[in-house]
Amino acid sequence: MFILLSTLLMVSTNSVLFDFKANDSLSKWMVVNDGVMGGLSKGELTKTLEGYGKFSGTVSLANNGGFTSIRCNLQKTKASGNSKISFRIKGDGKDYQFRVRHHPVSYESYIYKFSTTGKWQRVEFLMNEMHPERRGKKVNLPNFNKSVIHEFTFLIANKRHEDFELLIDEVNLTYEE
Repeated sequence: MFILLSTLLMVSTNSVLFDFKANDSLSKWMVVNDGVMGGLSKGELTKTLEGYGKFSGTVSLANNGGFTSIRCNLQKTKASGNSKISFRIKGDGKDYQFRVRHHPVSYESYIYKFSTTGKWQRVEFLMNEMHPERRGKKVNLPNFNKSVIHEFTFLIANKRHEDFELLIDEVNLTYEE
């Protein structure tokens, strides 16, 4: 009886974290390449004629490089380990990471790795499936168990020189109260 009652009392709040078709501006987004560490990778974010975000470029391993990313800054947004992230993307068959930070200056990011199929797909996962990393190394902290997020990131870092292209439609958060 208690389990049923507590389930009935849960309230879900759906938030669109970013919808490329509804936003003409990319001003909340920032490209972060491995040049911050001396690398030579080049990524960019543009908007397609169809209204999708296009994250594309080249990952280079030269000068100890190997990643490029796009980061979206948010207003402080309620979240929990039971919150669900979902996004609609079309990739190129490569592996990517989705990352969140719970504080603008936290040194760790919480990571969810996903593979693309070359077709449109919806990726969904609970935030407590995200593990903490710093500079590509796991950190000895629990999986995501915070109460807010301040930013999210798409990143490619497959330890090989490669061109890439990831189309992004929207990113959503479902918060369970």
